[in-house]
Amino acid sequence: MPAAARGPECIVPAKPGGGMDLTCKLARKGLSAVYEATRVDPALHINYLPGGIGAVAWNSILTQRRADADTLIVFSGGSLLNLAQGKYGNASAADVRWVAGLGTDYGMIAVRSDSPYKTLADLLDALRRHPGRISIGAGGTIGSQDWLKVSIIARQARINPRKLRFVAFEGGGESITALLAGHVEAVSGDASEAALYAANGGIRVLAVMSHQRLPGVLAGVPTAREQGFDVTWPIVRGFYMGPGVPDSEYRKWVNAFDKMMAEPGFDALRAAHGLYPFALTGDALTAYVRKTVDEYGRQAKELGLSR
Repeated sequence: MPAAARGPECIVPAKPGGGMDLTCKLARKGLSAVYEATRVDPALHINYLPGGIGAVAWNSILTQRRADADTLIVFSGGSLLNLAQGKYGNASAADVRWVAGLGTDYGMIAVRSDSPYKTLADLLDALRRHPGRISIGAGGTIGSQDWLKVSIIARQARINPRKLRFVAFEGGGESITALLAGHVEAVSGDASEAALYAANGGIRVLAVMSHQRLPGVLAGVPTAREQGFDVTWPIVRGFYMGPGVPDSEYRKWVNAFDKMMAEPGFDALRAAHGLYPFALTGDALTAYVRKTVDEYGRQAKELGLSR
């Protein structure tokens, strides 16, 4: 059934559950609060379209729904990384219309609470001495976000990332489970996931990859920058649309998200969905995305990952 026949559609380029699914649900709740002011239907029908790390959904929009004004597609920082690495073919950030970024997560590195590594420096010293002995859990294989986060820091610490021993998992939850079970000695993952386990005292977060310290459970964790490594890793979540969507319809959605994120209760709603503050829409988001894709492309080239 076409999206217009049952209201707007929110496409999740992944399986149910996880951050992308939550992004659609956050938008659905947030838009409900501003319906009277925007007249944008908040009853987003969620459709799951996994495959190719977002490539299937991307290609579907460009080939079948280029001008569909009632279809939003979720993107994340991982989507932008894959775009930069050529995993969407010859696609570029200019191929779609970027609508809104609703929030962000951040990268982090953690060990078990009983680990001998008390600081990021401790872990890096051990990796410098024995890079192949310490197992690091990561969501995805070489070239993934989790692999890159550690590799960039390792490179700045004069450690060859190719000598590190990564163990690939399906996602952050699996990595942390493996850490707690003693199957890996460290993990590269996301702050929102780490906060859940740090609150229970199960893990010790050594660094967060944000511009400044994060609120809440991880408030006492120093940033990578504080510890001498010029690395930040925001994991933005938001929406894009097909390139042929009329400007009036595109601006309607941009305006709706602007109003939604300006609502007094939105910060709490966003936090409840596991995200930290980030709010860009329209032209400002488009500029951010293009700059980010360029930066990811540069980093991938430096690490020998470009296609």
